[in-house]
Amino acid sequence: MSQQTADSPVPATSPAPPSTTLRPPPASRGFVVRVGRWVAVPVRRRSVVVAVILLVGVVASALATLTLGSLGIAVGRLPAVVGGGGDATEHFVFDRLRGPRLAVGIGVGAALGIAGALFQSVTRNPLGSPDVIGLGSGAGAGAAFAALILPGVVPIPVGALAGAVVAIGIVALSTGTGLRHPGRLIVAGIGVAAMAQAFTHFVVAVMVREEATQLWVYLNGSLNARDWNHAAVIWTVLVVAVPVLMALSRPVTLGEMGDETAETLGAPASATRTGAIMVSVVLSAAAVSVAGPIAFVALTAPQIARRLVRGGGPSFLVSALVGALLLVCADLVVQQVPLGEGLPVGIVTMALGGVYLGHLLIREWRKGTL
Repeated sequence: MSQQTADSPVPATSPAPPSTTLRPPPASRGFVVRVGRWVAVPVRRRSVVVAVILLVGVVASALATLTLGSLGIAVGRLPAVVGGGGDATEHFVFDRLRGPRLAVGIGVGAALGIAGALFQSVTRNPLGSPDVIGLGSGAGAGAAFAALILPGVVPIPVGALAGAVVAIGIVALSTGTGLRHPGRLIVAGIGVAAMAQAFTHFVVAVMVREEATQLWVYLNGSLNARDWNHAAVIWTVLVVAVPVLMALSRPVTLGEMGDETAETLGAPASATRTGAIMVSVVLSAAAVSVAGPIAFVALTAPQIARRLVRGGGPSFLVSALVGALLLVCADLVVQQVPLGEGLPVGIVTMALGGVYLGHLLIREWRKGTL
């Protein structure tokens, strides 16, 4: 009988850790959406049903956002107001208070959901998100720098966008391999995030109280005082990203089965991973530039989407709809629930994310994997 020693090679049949490995897409019934000769996106029927249900949820929550409360627009008057009619009060509520806020919330939620789905898929880590590689913390540091060093010269959203870009650049340079190696990416991101958070706390500590309060609201993610220009920014980025996502859908899905398998099936693993992370960073940076760093949406939306569609690789559309629904519902809480009134919407998403992570921990504990 042979006996394995400490120097023996690891058996090829050793199971991978379940908490850091995404399942390969199972075979399922569905159809293929083709755009020209080069883009073909497989679509599962269950994903279509789930997407329709989520879309109904987004529309319902959007109607609630526009109609509830003392300033709400009556449901019967809503079509006329959206079409440019209505009295002065209705027009003001829709055009200045709630319309842009709703459009930004849906767009930012969708962008974060897609960004999280891309990042978790190419890193094969279900707990990954763009925040892990320091994007949110870098955006916060950039906003703090603009508020402290260049007050009134550089707008805080522009500073946040620059901070996110600089953080990702430092991470890419420090890995020595750009954005291709997931492990190095996460370790470098944790270091950059820690330094960025230290700088942000320093700025908040030295600023006067009124300015620090304004910066604190932005750093926690907020949809207050957003206008149609903010909505145009996030929706333009989303529209531009659609054809790129369609082209990435197949290679990203194949990549979940391992680099060797993906290469064999014609999907270049390294190039796919770099491209997917770059798109994820662009979507996250656009979301941060218009709403600040909103926590946990990029992490939880793809996880909820995977459970709803039951596998089949990352579903960008379902992840986008889940992200939009989460953020619109969180903003509804901020606007209509007395205890949440006036809070940055990022505080509510942080609470939702904490509940979701607690649910995951309890489930893994019951399964005996913790």
